[in-house]
This record gives sequence, structure tokens and C-alpha cells, in this order.
Amino acid sequence: MALSINQSSFFGTLGIKRAVNGSRRRVQVRHGVELRCQVVSERERRAIVKREIDSLDICRVVNGMWQTSGGWGRINRDDAVDAMLQYADNGLSTFDMADHYGPAEDLYGIFINRVRRERPPELLDQVRGLTKWVPPPVKMTASYVKENINISRKRMDVPCLDMLQFHWWDYSNPGYLDALKHLTDLKEEGKLKTLALTNFDTERLHIILENGIPIVSNQVQHSVVDMRPQQRMAELCQLTGVKLITYGTVMGGLLSEKFLDANLAIPFAGPPLNTPSLQKYKRMVDAWGGWNLFQSLLQTLKKVASKHGVSITTVAVRYILDQPSVAGSMVGVRLGLSEHIKDCNSILSLVLDDEDKSSITEVSKKGRDLQQVIGDCGDEYRRA
Repeated sequence: MALSINQSSFFGTLGIKRAVNGSRRRVQVRHGVELRCQVVSERERRAIVKREIDSLDICRVVNGMWQTSGGWGRINRDDAVDAMLQYADNGLSTFDMADHYGPAEDLYGIFINRVRRERPPELLDQVRGLTKWVPPPVKMTASYVKENINISRKRMDVPCLDMLQFHWWDYSNPGYLDALKHLTDLKEEGKLKTLALTNFDTERLHIILENGIPIVSNQVQHSVVDMRPQQRMAELCQLTGVKLITYGTVMGGLLSEKFLDANLAIPFAGPPLNTPSLQKYKRMVDAWGGWNLFQSLLQTLKKVASKHGVSITTVAVRYILDQPSVAGSMVGVRLGLSEHIKDCNSILSLVLDDEDKSSITEVSKKGRDLQQVIGDCGDEYRRA
């Protein structure tokens, strides 16, 4: 059957990967700049999150779909799904969403059906849909948990969720353990492949693991500004095998050339902070050390980026991917409005050397310790 889509990029990528045994470093020259690239095997493009017998491989650069929830511009359904296909065709085949991200789960359902109909089985085998459940702190009965998970399964049009990431607002209410035990039962029934968390702190993650809940990952805020996960959380993850999936890694776009040398003190002179994510992460910059120090960080990232012929964003994400216990990092996608496929794939092939990492770490450490200012991972959501 003739397909009405262009499969050249997908098959081309597979062809390259089949031709490579492992990976090898190569140097290219573009406009007089040496580019330190890596021929990346499929194994190295992906990471495995695993706990006991549960296992899921994901693309290390994850397409974040928070931007479908409103505040970033109107989303056209058909354009959004076309964009999702384009990302997947180019090897970026893991999508992260949530029950409260507007139409995100519905868009995934349309997308996965088009993959089934229009793409080769090899691509379907690589696609992953990670979603979140963020319930109110009501009594967590087995029927209530099952009902809500079934809603996500129906919206995403899958018999089994690849990953369910659970969030809980109020630790003084121990109902999160009841919910996780019911979710474990649903996993054993085949309703979800892996069970994970989002925005849980180290203490609660430890409690959950002690209760025998097979958590494979915890999704937390993590960037060159917010290095909190590399303190208590990463230590526990390394001891237990739990992995980190990070968001806020590009700080809503603040970690980009667009904001280099920008003066936000003068109204209308600099780029507008006109999205929920830009506003959120500007507050994080203020808590960390302020705009002047942030400019020093951007200048350092730019120097490293110019050395490798890539963008500031690419360097910022690669730095976090190289941190202990990090399996994948989120890059937000504005589906149908803009795309960053080239930059995202550059993240996977970029090799930062010790000098690069040291220069970035030096500036990052000049800011305040956000563990002391904000608290542990996720505490920013639980403070009055």
C-alpha cells in the first residue's frame, strides 16, 4: 500500500544507525568552526527506566506537551498532530503529557492512530506516551483510581499506558500511598507498563520505595540554574536505580540566544515574558541570583555553544543529560506553531568535554543554593 507521507527521514535515520556499531566521535568543520559530534546509536539515543521487572525505554530528549494547555497560542488539532508525526519521524518519539494539559492526551490518541495506519511498525515500536495523573487529595479508593486511569487510556487510545507519573499535592494526607498501591495493582492487570512519580521529594520517594512500590522514575525540575536534584535526590536514585526525567531544563526558553544580552529592566526593550513558562522560570532566576548573574551564565553557555557550533539551548540540555541518574530531559514543543527538531537531535550528538562542563558548573555554583532557598524537589508546589 502506498503511504501518503514522507518516510525518508525515518528510514534514513534507521539506515545510519544500522551502519554504526556502537558510536564513534567525529569532527566536522562548518564555517571554520570545529563541530564535535557523535554518531549516535539507537541505544545511546534512548535510556531505560527500570524497577524490578518493569522496564521502559524512552528517547533521552522528551517532547513536553505542557504548551498545549493554553497560554502559548491557539493549537490547531491537525497541525499539532502533523507536528507530532514530524518529531517522531526524526527520532524524537517520546511524548510527555498530563491529564490536565488541555487536549494533550486527546492529541496523542489521534497521533498514535495515525502512526498505526501510516507509519512502519518500527516507528510504532519506538513511540512512547508518558502521562501524569494529578488528582485532588480525596480518598483514594481502588474504583476512583481505576476510573481516572481509564479516562487517560481512552483519551490516548491505548490499552496500556507506557508510563503513569503520579503527583500528590499534600504530604500531610497519606492517601498518596493508597493511590500508588492501587496503581501498582492496575500495572499488574496490564493497564500500565511502568509507574513513576512527578515532583516528589527525596523523603517521600524513600517512603514510597520502602512500601514496595515499583517506581521507575521521578520527573523533577532540573536545569543549570536549578541543580537541586543533584543533591539528596540523585544520591537516593543512584542507590535504588530510580531515574530522573527532567523538565524546566531550558527554563521556558530563557536559556537561549533570545535572552542573551537582553535588558528586562527597560519596559518593551527586551523580549517579552509572555508565556506561563517564561514567567515561572524568571522567578526561578530571581531566586537563584538575579538577571545579571543569569547573563553571565548565558555568556558562558554561548561560549561553549560557539565552540561546538550549536545553540545555547542544546548545551543547556546536554549538561543536564550528563548529570547522574538523569534518563531524559524535556524540551517543550509548540506543536504547529514552531519546531526545534534540529536542535533537539543536536542535543543527542553533542559531546561536552571536561573544560565545557567545568566552566558551566563554575557559573551555576555562583548562584544561591536553591535547596536552601526553596527546599527539595517539588517543594515549590507545596509552599503557601
